[in-house]
This record gives sequence, C-alpha cells and structure tokens, in this order.
Amino acid sequence: MGQIVIVYYSETGNTEAMANMVAKGVEAAGATAKVVPVDGFNAEELKGESAFALGCPAMGDEVLEEGTMEPFVAEVEKFASGKKIALFGSYGWGDGEWMRNWVDQMKNAGADVIGGEDAICADAPDDETEAKLVELGKQLAAC
Repeated sequence: MGQIVIVYYSETGNTEAMANMVAKGVEAAGATAKVVPVDGFNAEELKGESAFALGCPAMGDEVLEEGTMEPFVAEVEKFASGKKIALFGSYGWGDGEWMRNWVDQMKNAGADVIGGEDAICADAPDDETEAKLVELGKQLAAC
C-alpha cells in the first residue's frame, strides 16, 4: 500500500480534526497518510496520485472557501478524471448543500467519489463522525 494525501482547509479546526480522522483510517488499513493544509500545497502534486482526500467546511452561502480551496479544487478538476477522491467537511448551518454540489462537481470532472456526500458533520466531529471518517480512510486506502 502506498501513501494517501489528505488536503484540507480549516478555519476553526473542525475540518483539520476530520482530516486526521481520515488519516487514522488510512493508517489502520496499512497505508501511509500525508495530511497537509491546502495553503502552500500545489494541486499539481496530486496529479500522479490515484486516490486522495479533500476537506473543506461550508462557507457563506453553503459554498467551498473561495480564497484558497475553490481555486485549488478548480485545478484538481482538470485532472480528476479516473481518480478516487474522498470529500469531507463540517458546517455550522444549512443541510449539506455545499457537499452535494462538491460531489457533483467532482463526479462531473470524471472522479469516482468515495463515500459520496456522507462525510460531513455539524460543527465539531463527534464519535459517530469519527467512525465514518475512519471508515472513509480505510476505503480510500483500499483503492
């Protein structure tokens, strides 16, 4: 098993905690996890990866963070076809529309989205969310 890169954007620490939970699952499955904040990480580094994870909370009107993460995701879209991608994030209000849109965006780019839109939580991740994210990491490592 190889390395799974987990790139995330987090303002409050909730999505960072979620990234580490995905990493826990990746490592439980016998792979190596590389958890990195999106700031300063180049999307081109994911081009050679067959599977990876992206995390971002809902911002504003249920959208991805627009200053750093949305441009990063736009770059990933250019080479997402055929990739196995897991998406995760937290939200403070709403019903998860941002994640449904993000999943659709990646599927439309040709990606196989692992776990669909299930890896979300309101505010800080709890034990149930952790179990889902660990399982997501295991699924990603098996790709």
